[in-house]
Amino acid sequence: MKSDSFYYAVIFSSQRNSSDCAGYEQMAERMVELAKIQKGFLGMESSRGSDGFGITVSYWQTLEDISAWKSNSEHKIAQEFGRSKWYESFSTRVCKVEREYGVGK
Repeated sequence: MKSDSFYYAVIFSSQRNSSDCAGYEQMAERMVELAKIQKGFLGMESSRGSDGFGITVSYWQTLEDISAWKSNSEHKIAQEFGRSKWYESFSTRVCKVEREYGVGK
C-alpha cells in the first residue's frame, strides 16, 4: 500500500450459502485477476472462515477508481450472481485510510 498519502479501502463482508461452490470459487478468482488490472488498484486481502463468513478488503487510490471498479461490466455480473445465488447477506463499506503502520511489512 501507499504510505506517503491517504488511499481508500473497500471492505466487503459476506455470509456465503452452500450453493454452487465451484462456480463461486471460479468467479472469485476471476474478480481478483480483473481487479489487479484496474486503474488505481493497490492491493487486496481476503479471508473466509469455515462457517462461510468472509471479509475482503481491496485498496484503491481514489474514489473514482472504486466507482469505475463497481461499474465494470464483468464485476457487475459477479455482483448479480452474488445477490441471487451465493450470499445470504453482505455489506460493503468504503473508508479513507489516512495512516498505516505495522510490524513485519
